[in-house]
Amino acid sequence: MGNIKQSLIAGFFSIITIGILTILTYKTEFGIFLIASFGSSMVLLYGYPESPFAQPKNIFFGHLLTAMVGIVFLNFLPIPLYLVIPLAVGFGVGLMILFNVTHPPAGGNPIIVIIGSVSPDYLLNPIIIGSIIIIIFGIIINRYILKKSYPNSK
Repeated sequence: MGNIKQSLIAGFFSIITIGILTILTYKTEFGIFLIASFGSSMVLLYGYPESPFAQPKNIFFGHLLTAMVGIVFLNFLPIPLYLVIPLAVGFGVGLMILFNVTHPPAGGNPIIVIIGSVSPDYLLNPIIIGSIIIIIFGIIINRYILKKSYPNSK
């Protein structure tokens, strides 16, 4: 029964959070707030908020670091896509682990960045601003609505 409750809660609050990012993206002129990996972030943030991978530091810096790697590799490594994409993903994953900011959904960001040929502005929006919005919702919902200890104080 607990699994049903957990799944319903995670699904509901994922709808709310991604819904806000979707409204900001499609119903305002503020820019893009959505990336595919934010959907994966919801699994951790609302399904397993106690996970070290779901903590605000990991969400923010995991997304930022891997998106930066994607942008650097896209712009400064003049090799074919079939080589640059796996190299960027590998470096991004390695750097997240090295800097202790692992957030598994962010591992896909170099692919998103390179395939989309995004500009460096992409780091501000959707990466930085979108991550901050996700973290604020995660803290409010987990701490104040669901009464969970989030973020972990470890």
